[in-house]
Parts: sequence; C-alpha cells; structure tokens
Amino acid sequence: MHVIVTRDPTGRFSMRCPDADLVVPDDVAAEELPARAERIEREHRPRWVLPSTDRDYRPLLEAGVRVRRCHDLSLVEGLLLAAEGAGDRPRSLAAAYARLRGLPVPADNEPHGPPDDRPALFEPHETGLPAGVDPADAAAAVLSDQTARIERLGRLRLLAAAESASALAAVEMSTDGLPWRRERHAALLTDLLGPRVPAGSRPAALAVLAERIAAAFGRPVNPDHPDSVVRAFGRAGISVPSARAHVLRRVDHPAVAPLLEYKELARLNSAHGWAWLDQWVHADRFRPVYVVGGVVSGRWASRGGAALQIPRMLRGCVTADPGWKLVVADAAQLEPRILAALSGDRRLAQVSRSTDLYTTLAEELHPEAGDDHRHSAKVAMLSAMYGGTAGDAAATFALLRRRFPDAVSYVEHAAAAGERGEIVRSRLGRTSPPPSEAWRTLTGGDGAEGPARRAARDWGRFTRNFVVQASAADWTAVLLAGLRARLPHPAHLVFFQHDEVLVHTPAELAGPVVAALEEAVAETTALVFGPSCPVHFPMPAAVVDSYADAK
Repeated sequence: MHVIVTRDPTGRFSMRCPDADLVVPDDVAAEELPARAERIEREHRPRWVLPSTDRDYRPLLEAGVRVRRCHDLSLVEGLLLAAEGAGDRPRSLAAAYARLRGLPVPADNEPHGPPDDRPALFEPHETGLPAGVDPADAAAAVLSDQTARIERLGRLRLLAAAESASALAAVEMSTDGLPWRRERHAALLTDLLGPRVPAGSRPAALAVLAERIAAAFGRPVNPDHPDSVVRAFGRAGISVPSARAHVLRRVDHPAVAPLLEYKELARLNSAHGWAWLDQWVHADRFRPVYVVGGVVSGRWASRGGAALQIPRMLRGCVTADPGWKLVVADAAQLEPRILAALSGDRRLAQVSRSTDLYTTLAEELHPEAGDDHRHSAKVAMLSAMYGGTAGDAAATFALLRRRFPDAVSYVEHAAAAGERGEIVRSRLGRTSPPPSEAWRTLTGGDGAEGPARRAARDWGRFTRNFVVQASAADWTAVLLAGLRARLPHPAHLVFFQHDEVLVHTPAELAGPVVAALEEAVAETTALVFGPSCPVHFPMPAAVVDSYADAK
C-alpha cells in the first residue's frame, strides 16, 4: 500500500492512497501532519511516496515520526533515467511530471549546505510544477509511470526499494547526528596546531614548520603554494613533477620531512579545523548531509563537512554517550568478493571463505611463499578491477588470470564493452552513463593507437570498475535497508561510509545489534546474489566506546 505525501507552495500537505481503500485526509495542515502520519504508519505500515526523501522526510523526522519504508520519486527517477540512457536529465518530481506530460523540463533545484538549510515543517515550499497542478496529482502520475517503467525493464525493483530505504537512513543519520566530542576535538587541534588564531592566519605549529622549510631551502618558500615548492626544489638541483606527498617521499632533501608534516597538519586545519568544528558540530553531534547515490557508481557523497573522510587522528572524537556503545563493522575486502559473486568464479568463491581474502589469494597464487606475497596479490586483484597492469603487477596479474579466469574475464568483458561505447550494469540494474558525443567523435576511427585508443581504454577502465563498484553499492544499499529495519529501539545508525557502518546503541543492546547485523548480511547476500551464493561476505563487528578503538 502506498501513501503519497506532498506539500503545496503555501506549506499545506496532502495525503493520497492511490492503490488501496484506505481513506486518508487529502488536505492536512502542517501542525496536523506528524500525528496523522504516525497513526497511519503504526496501523498500516505503508510505503510512503515522497518527492524527495532528503527534503520531505526531514520535517516528519524532526517532529518525532519515523517511517519504515518509502518510495523516493527523485531517486527512482534517476535510476530509471540511467537505465534508459538519459541519466544526465533532471530527476525531480517537477521534471518527471513535465516529461510525462510533454512540457518543458525544469532544472533540478537541490538544497545545499547543513541540515539547517532544509525547509522546516511550517515553511512554504516551491514545487517547481506548472501553475495549477496539484503536487499530489503529479506524484500519483509519476509513481504510476515509474511502476510501469520498472515492469517494462524487468529490473530495478529491489534496487529502487533499497535506494529509497537508504535515503531514509541518510536523513535519520543526519538528524540524529554522529556522537562527536567537541572539547576533545578542540584540545587535539590545540595540541597539534597551537592556540586558535584568526581565520586566514597560520597556526603556530604551521608557522614553525614553514620556518624550518625555509631554512632547509635557504630562502623563503610558501609551503601552501605547490609551484613555490617545485621551484624551490628546482633551485636545489632536484626536479620534481609536483609537490604531492607521494612524490616528495622519494626525494632526499632536508626540507622533505617538515614539508610532509606541514601538509598533514595544514590539511587538518583546512578540512577539520576550528571553522569546521563551529559549522558542523553542535551539542556534541556531527550532522552532515549525505547524498545517496551521489557518485555515478551509486556510492554516497556528502554536501560539505567531509563526512566520508573522517581522518584517523580524529576518530577518538567519535565517542558513545554514557551508558551507550558504538557497534562498528565493515565488510572486509568487499569488492573482490562482489567480483567473485558476479562472475561465478568458483575458485575465487573458495578464497572468499577466508576473512582475509588477500592472504588466502596470495597462498593460491604463490603457494611456496604465501603471506609474503599478500601485497602483490592485492595489487593484482585491484588491477583486475581497476585496470592498469603494467610494471611489477603484470606478472602476478597474469598468474591471477590463469588461476581465476572467470573473474578476470568478467571485468575484461565489461572493459571491452566500455571501449566500444556500450553501457554496463550492476547486479541490480544500476546503469553506467554512456560516453559523451565528444568521446564518440574522437573514438569513431579505426581504433589505431593514439588519442582515440587512449580515450577508449580510459572509458573501458571506467566500465571495468563500474560493474564491481556499482554492484558493491547495490549490496550495501540492501544491507542498510535490512539492518535499519532490524535494529532494536533505540539503537540507530549514525554513520555509513562505502562498506562501513556505525550503530549507536544502549550498552545492553549491543549484542542484539551485532546479531541484527549478521542477519542483515546473510539476507543481503541472498537477495542480491541468490540463496545459494557460495561467496562469504564477512562483516566483523567491534563493540567499543570510541571509533578509534575499532581499528
């Protein structure tokens, strides 16, 4: 059963139940919506149809109403457009309705910035729809159209449900916030950088390092300016292509050590310094804005706050409340296991039975040396999934191809399809974008070596990785949906990053949370790859007080 919830430009809400006899109020004042929605959720457990979960669920959640299931019209439209070869088109309710009616299609108008920028329950809302069009009527028409398109495609049903559930989880995580100890973060900044200075000024620790860098070169150098660093090395008789850390580590010069230290501390100051702390952490909670499917492969992104890049040195700031625990779990070597399941490579599936897949892979490739070759086995597997098999990786990759032909063949077929300009799909139907017209013009020749061939190979590397990374995004979307539904109240998800989840839970519920995670992993694998899938997807969980203790 579906219940559509929309808001008109005046701020009033409408509820519709298009596929059942349930009578719902067609016109609802903002102050009445939470109570009515809570009653319908409790009594009927419908699938709520929302134009955009990121925007439309937040007001309900902030009023204390949580829902179990939804259909996000915007996210599903994006999946369908990609499957139909038009993934770059606007996907909002207004855009979907305009396409359906043959009207001019408006651009998407997505919100930006912290959650405080989102519309509140009582604020007016611009729908983007033509004048006189009821948002509820438009949503009902788009829902019917999307349902028919999914049926025609014969895929995306599970992905649409999982992606929509992920959107619910994303808004809940943003609203609840990640426990973050502000005073610990501030103390760490002071210890590492020195006392806080006005914006635009160099903290004391960076100023000292800048002086050491200048002394090592024998003249002033601006360490914040890469060209200045490159020129300084040139004057010292050392040619470097850039001032990147991995380049500098290969250089023998007394300026290298302070430069590398400066880079690390400067990155901390700019990305997670006092300004970041003031903007993003309030009441000991970090509340980023997650973007579900924000990357073309289906991975999440974030709007500001660097939510998916928490530095290791700051993980000690992520600490459970008194009487609570953090359950931290990540799927070990997820993408190689995804490849084993996608390709049906039985030998790689056997390797996946090990918690440390790369160690077992090394034993398969180099039985005489085993763990000594773990790194080369890992590089070979990454080369298979990402392309690039030159240099030291070539020999091990050739051995990988002989031992695991089905797995290597799977990604090479995807790469060949990309080189021909074809699309590829993930396990659940997530679709790669087609190459641009400029690419087709460039590669439309005879395939000889040169810019055209390089462009074809580059796109082939993208599609080679897409089939694996996008299928991993499918798996984690289904996992989030299943875990979220199983968590015992009041335990709740507070963080998600590619293949890692954090749950904040009362200490006495930590055991049930771990059990819920194990059940969700088993269900996810069965739903995505079938109940007889031989591939093992370990997701060991640690019950800790601080995120730093989980690694």
